[in-house]
Amino acid sequence: MMMRHNLIYAAVALALSGCMVGPDYHRPETKLPAHFNVAEATQAEGQAALNLDKWWETFQDPVLNGLMDKAFADNLDIAKAVARIEEADAAMREAGAALFPEVTLSGNGVRQKVTQTGAFPLPSHVPALRENYNLQLGTNFELDFWGRLRRAREAARAQALGTYFAKDTVSLSLSGLVASNYLLLRSLEAQIAVSRDSLKSREESLALTKRRLEGGVASILDVHQADVANSNLVAQIADLVRQREIVQHQLAVLTGDLELKVPAGGDIHQLPAPPVPPANLPSSLLEARPDIRQAEQTLISENAQIGVAKAALFPTISLTATYGGESAALNEIMHAPSRIWSAGLGLSLPIFNAGRLSARVDQATARQKQALVSYQSSIQAAFREVNDALVTVRQSREREDALNISQEAAKKALQVSENRYKSGYSAYLDVLDSQRVYNDAALAFIQSRQSRLTATVDLFKALGGGWKTAQYDQPEKQASK
Repeated sequence: MMMRHNLIYAAVALALSGCMVGPDYHRPETKLPAHFNVAEATQAEGQAALNLDKWWETFQDPVLNGLMDKAFADNLDIAKAVARIEEADAAMREAGAALFPEVTLSGNGVRQKVTQTGAFPLPSHVPALRENYNLQLGTNFELDFWGRLRRAREAARAQALGTYFAKDTVSLSLSGLVASNYLLLRSLEAQIAVSRDSLKSREESLALTKRRLEGGVASILDVHQADVANSNLVAQIADLVRQREIVQHQLAVLTGDLELKVPAGGDIHQLPAPPVPPANLPSSLLEARPDIRQAEQTLISENAQIGVAKAALFPTISLTATYGGESAALNEIMHAPSRIWSAGLGLSLPIFNAGRLSARVDQATARQKQALVSYQSSIQAAFREVNDALVTVRQSREREDALNISQEAAKKALQVSENRYKSGYSAYLDVLDSQRVYNDAALAFIQSRQSRLTATVDLFKALGGGWKTAQYDQPEKQASK
């Protein structure tokens, strides 16, 4: 028994020490600038580098933090990604198990009676009732001389790692959607509040105009114009309320809570603008993006599949062995005279297959080329996304500052026009125009604030969560177990 075990162990060691056909993976070079194409940062932008697993906490909003927790716990896309991880992990274990012998236990027992009146009757001393029992261990082990099984395990491991990074990609996308929709929700609430304040002011102006009409100072035209302005503002508020409800429904789906009611009262003006990355941000940060790491694992898997296809061109060598006992009496099956065993060596060499195996090699090579192009394309797209996000963040800040000045000027102009109208120096049309300009300016400022914060969300997403190289060793450790 010990000798047979030693032979099995020696066969395993011999198989594992064999060569592996097919190309070994080397990360391809990508032609990217060393840094992103952004202008020099100002002193205010010289922020410390961020490495954030929960980048949304920079907004310092407990409601947003709670929505994120619910989304990661109950979102269906996250649940699907976790299930894919479990599937890929099981496939990787299956591929790794092929490197070891498969041992099976088989047994059977037969009790039968043969005819005593047939064409060849049994002699009288031969019993017609017969029994036979068989119990044996068997093994079948492929010697992995050419690395087919090891390449298959390499491909399965890369696929498993890819599912981890796919989940990270889903999580990053989900967090961005939740944050963007939450900022839009708060923006709409602020716009509703401004519009209602403007409606209150217009209602006061309408009442004043009606009193002036009764006193013979104003005309009926002024009253009708005021009614039109009020009705238009009421319609605007109704549409803003509709948009807010739709955004809340979207947040309900993202968090997996279809009865979600986001509490009102958040002020988008109070949300702090997250830090801006410093100048000369290295493009190597893209290596931390989960979608790029997923694309690389796909490339690694397809590269290994070339070795699997090439190994099929070489002989397949396998060992078979059985050991057990066979006896006519069950209680004697383990006795020495009842023991049976067998050992064999099998070899299968493809001689002629009309180029079928070579075609599989060509297919695997073509898939590897496709994966390489996809990997390089994902890097280029990520580089563009980061550059776009950096530009948008900086220009959004300048736009917000300009619109804030515009809003303040429109508010002062409204006050002047109202005072001039009350004093009889200007027509009511000037008041209506000033009210419209101020309302539009106030809404534009709120929207610009939302755009600036949303641009920061896009920047976090484009950089994979922050702008300090993150370590992603944990998934690799898990997949290597």
